[in-house]
Amino acid sequence: MNKSEMEHHRAAYYQHLSDAMSALEQNACNEAVRSAVSSLDHLDGMMQYERKYEGKESFDIAAINLVLRFAPLMFDEESIDRLEALLKEQRRIAKYSNTNLEQRVAAARETMWHAHHLWNQLESHAHASEAGTAGERGENREQQRKVLEEWGQMGLVCQSEKPARVSLTTDMDQAIAARCPACGVVAKAPKTKALEQRHCPKCRASVSFVLLASESAGRR
Repeated sequence: MNKSEMEHHRAAYYQHLSDAMSALEQNACNEAVRSAVSSLDHLDGMMQYERKYEGKESFDIAAINLVLRFAPLMFDEESIDRLEALLKEQRRIAKYSNTNLEQRVAAARETMWHAHHLWNQLESHAHASEAGTAGERGENREQQRKVLEEWGQMGLVCQSEKPARVSLTTDMDQAIAARCPACGVVAKAPKTKALEQRHCPKCRASVSFVLLASESAGRR
C-alpha cells in the first residue's frame, strides 16, 4: 500500500468515525455502530499511515471501542462477527492495539448473552422488574448493573431507587417510527421488532432500523 492509498484509508476511517460520533450525540446507537463498522474497512490503512508517518506505536481504536460497547446491548451479533473476522484476517490491527482485542470480543459476546437474558426478564413483566433479579449474584449481578446503566443512557429503561425497580421506558409492543439506513424510508413497527435486524419493506435490505423520536425526524 503506497502513501496515497494509506492517506485515503485514513481520511475514510476518520469520516466514518465522525459520522458515528454524530449519531451517538443524537442517541442513534444503531446508526453509530453501522458507521463504526464501515470504518473498519479502512482501519489497517489508517494504522499503517500513522505508524509510518506519525510515529505511533500503539492504538486505542475508537471505532472498535464503539462497536464493542454498543453492539452487545442491541443484540447486534453481526457487527461483532464482522469485527472478529477482520481481526483474524488483518492481524496487524490486534498487534498494534493497546488492549487485548480477542479477549474484548469474547467479553462482548458474554455481555450480549447477559443482555438477552435480562431483556427477556424485563419483557416477562408487563411494566417493571426488580433491579436485582432473583438468583443474580456476584459477577452476574455486576454485569446486569452495567447493562442497565447503559440501557438507561440509551433511553431504553428507567430505574427508581425507592423501591429499587427497573422498567422499560415504553410499551415494547407499541408502534414507533424508524428509518431504514439503506434507503431512508420511514416505517412503523413495534419497538421490540424495530430493534431487531429485519428486511426493509421498500428496498428489502436486511438492516437494523434507526429509531426516531418522532416521524418528523425522518423528514429533514
